[in-house]
Amino acid sequence: MHISATKTVADFDNQTVKHVVGIDRGLRFLATTYDEQGKTVFFDGKAVMRKRAKYQKLRAKLQAKGTKSAKRRLKKLSGRENRWMTDVNHRLSKTLVQKFGSNTLFVLEDLTGVSFERTDLPKALRNQNKSWAFYQLAQFLTYKAHLNNSEVIEVSAQYTSQRCPKCGTIKKSNRNHDLHEYHCTNCDYRSNDDRLGAMNIQLLGMQYISGQEQPKFELTTNA
Repeated sequence: MHISATKTVADFDNQTVKHVVGIDRGLRFLATTYDEQGKTVFFDGKAVMRKRAKYQKLRAKLQAKGTKSAKRRLKKLSGRENRWMTDVNHRLSKTLVQKFGSNTLFVLEDLTGVSFERTDLPKALRNQNKSWAFYQLAQFLTYKAHLNNSEVIEVSAQYTSQRCPKCGTIKKSNRNHDLHEYHCTNCDYRSNDDRLGAMNIQLLGMQYISGQEQPKFELTTNA
């Protein structure tokens, strides 16, 4: 039995913010967080990647058959996969809200119009990031944050994976997809690329708190 309920929550006050947390969503790590204290937390996504790859392999076999029974199994398989991924997102969003507590500003990239095509991934995983899962996580995190006197905002995804958080240089070639590393050729700063994304997203969150309504990074002459 499903019963819907509505709860009124107070408007979020930027003046009461205790934590500003940048969250980079991905496949290897479902979420990588970076907060105002410089602490990074990785939420491993390898087990999820393996399970999704199994679903995709089975789905391909059933699609190749094309029989009525195969189509029925495809429908059941889709529902099973969606329920499983929904549970993963519920648990992850709950963990994030509980970890940082109330009066937290969670900052996500606005993925509207962003292409997730990745040729550096194994063939079976290349289409996985096109899933609704990233968007569903944002939805779950938002309503759970509201219930805990916190807020979720989305900021521009432009250059968050290319910008050096130390010197501000924006250069696409500084990121090595194969090694999952970022090396700034201007100031020699090095970091895991997922952590780098979370750092830049968190900085945009700090700019939002300081009064910039739509913070984003601009390409500089150092690129």
